[in-house]
Amino acid sequence: MQNNIKLPKLSYKGFEKSKLTLHLFFQIIGKTRLSYSHRKNHWWYVTLYADSRGFTTGPVFTEDGLNTFTISLNIHTHQIEIFKSTGENMFIELTEGMTIADFYNQYKAFLNQLDIQFDIHDKPYDMPVTKKFSEITEYKHYNKEYSKDLWKAFLWIDGVFKEFSGRFYGKTCPVHLYWHSMDLAVTRFSGKEAPKMPESARLSDKDAYSHECISFGFWAGDDNMQEPAFYSYTYPSPEGIEKQNLLPEKAEWIDSNGSPMAILRYSDLLKSSNPRVDLLDFLESAYQAGASLADWPVKKLTVPPLSAL
Repeated sequence: MQNNIKLPKLSYKGFEKSKLTLHLFFQIIGKTRLSYSHRKNHWWYVTLYADSRGFTTGPVFTEDGLNTFTISLNIHTHQIEIFKSTGENMFIELTEGMTIADFYNQYKAFLNQLDIQFDIHDKPYDMPVTKKFSEITEYKHYNKEYSKDLWKAFLWIDGVFKEFSGRFYGKTCPVHLYWHSMDLAVTRFSGKEAPKMPESARLSDKDAYSHECISFGFWAGDDNMQEPAFYSYTYPSPEGIEKQNLLPEKAEWIDSNGSPMAILRYSDLLKSSNPRVDLLDFLESAYQAGASLADWPVKKLTVPPLSAL
């Protein structure tokens, strides 16, 4: 079958260092947003977004809300762009060979020149790299073609996720990019509290999973799933969910840290004659599997067509 919308081909194997370099850029930019943002439930205030130019923080408020700044990775010019609402701006060119340490030091200096106070925990979060950003010299693999193809995929998926998100009346997060794991995600909530996590759980998990949820996402691959893929999981995971049917036919349940996770590989979607329909079918089937077994009021939470109102 032909992919009628020409989605870009993506690989994880062979591009591990390119993906990790981009991921570290996202962490530095995302941590900057985090340091300025007021708390919002489930960490919705720390994320990045895909847009027409690339990836961005969106406007970040400073000076008691009198001004904002926006930090973006422009995928067309391959620059980090720092814009202030006062009209000031600075740019950092991203090139193959620029180390994370070189970028971090230049980025920090530019923020200081723009009077943007820079105060972050200067180590990667939940990554296999434990050095400070200013000491990471082994990752210097920004790849223009890989980054642009990944952005194209993220941008298309962002639109599909937003269409799917609009079908649900309940509490839903924005479609956004979590920089700690570099996945584009959207999550639905039943409104009911989830069982309290153990005291030993990470603070990030305690807030993320304070309430029942079904999450959907896409990530570019990692050492566990060594290819780009879509996923969905229900928390808490209801018994027997892995026996529920998924669409399209290639979708499957896998074990993820002892809990079932629905998976649709990006490579399988590329073989589809209608990738948008297949992705929407995957999201809907994974939602129905979790919501029905977890006793969510599925009918009440379903947005009807305008003609049915």
